[in-house]
Amino acid sequence: MVGKIRLSGVNRAAVDLTEMFSVISNNIISATTLGRVYEGEGNKSFAGLSKTAMDLIGAFCFEDMFPCIGWMDHLTGWTAKLRSTTKALHIFLDQVIEEHQISKRTDDISDKKDLDMFIGGTDNTATTMEWAMAELVKNPSMMKKAQEEVRRVVGEKSKIDETHINQMEYLKCIVKESLRLHAPAMIPRATTTGTKLEGYDIPAKTIVIINSWAIQRDPKSWDRPEEFIPERFANVSVDFHGQHNQFIPFGGGRRGCPGIGFAAIEVEYVLANLLYWFDWKLPDCGRGEDLDMSDVYKLVIRKKFPLHLVPQYQ
Repeated sequence: MVGKIRLSGVNRAAVDLTEMFSVISNNIISATTLGRVYEGEGNKSFAGLSKTAMDLIGAFCFEDMFPCIGWMDHLTGWTAKLRSTTKALHIFLDQVIEEHQISKRTDDISDKKDLDMFIGGTDNTATTMEWAMAELVKNPSMMKKAQEEVRRVVGEKSKIDETHINQMEYLKCIVKESLRLHAPAMIPRATTTGTKLEGYDIPAKTIVIINSWAIQRDPKSWDRPEEFIPERFANVSVDFHGQHNQFIPFGGGRRGCPGIGFAAIEVEYVLANLLYWFDWKLPDCGRGEDLDMSDVYKLVIRKKFPLHLVPQYQ
């Protein structure tokens, strides 16, 4: 990733960080869960399939809400898109399994990698990276403070490792504040039995969406909730591991995300590299305060417009 950005920096060309974050998240998750990097173009890539699948999971479905008019999903094209995406995912997984079986027969046992997880973690992680960089560009003083911390900790070393990341307290605050202000996803749940909550009767099989976006911007829990203030997480115990109900970007309880640790270190590591090796500017001498931070609500809450920045190599 750093090498590709350097090439763009030579010509002062803008980098599509939205696409780059999607690619690197795809590469990391596919290498660690499927055994190697599965690359492709557009919607045919692992990242593209993951993104499409997440959008379909969170899209409005008549069959879910109003079963008696489920046929409307055919008219909207939702059913056709669901079937084509499912077919593409099956073809992809068949390829992965076949390669895995071949390697199991031919490779030394110490080289085998098991197929443990699949789609979770690609789109959410990329989106979090994008929002964090967008907020830093919009707030140059925070960008400078984060870069000073990263470069001080790493020093003259040519590679960032996990021991460095553990010393970057301000960077960790930036990631937490990005997760608070820009909750990456709101996952729907379904009740298994009837229950009563706050005086309301909730029938079994009711689809429930926990509005983490609103919870994490609640003025009763957060001071100046609409502002990006990483310092709010300095020297406080509030964390995203599901123990604090006002901050639940990964959910909580038994249904909390099992990949919290993996996602956090991935985001911190990628951001640390971007901040260590490059300075960042908006194209055409744009001002950070003018950066459009509009979002698009789907299952994953993404930035409406892709993030293009110009890298300056250090």
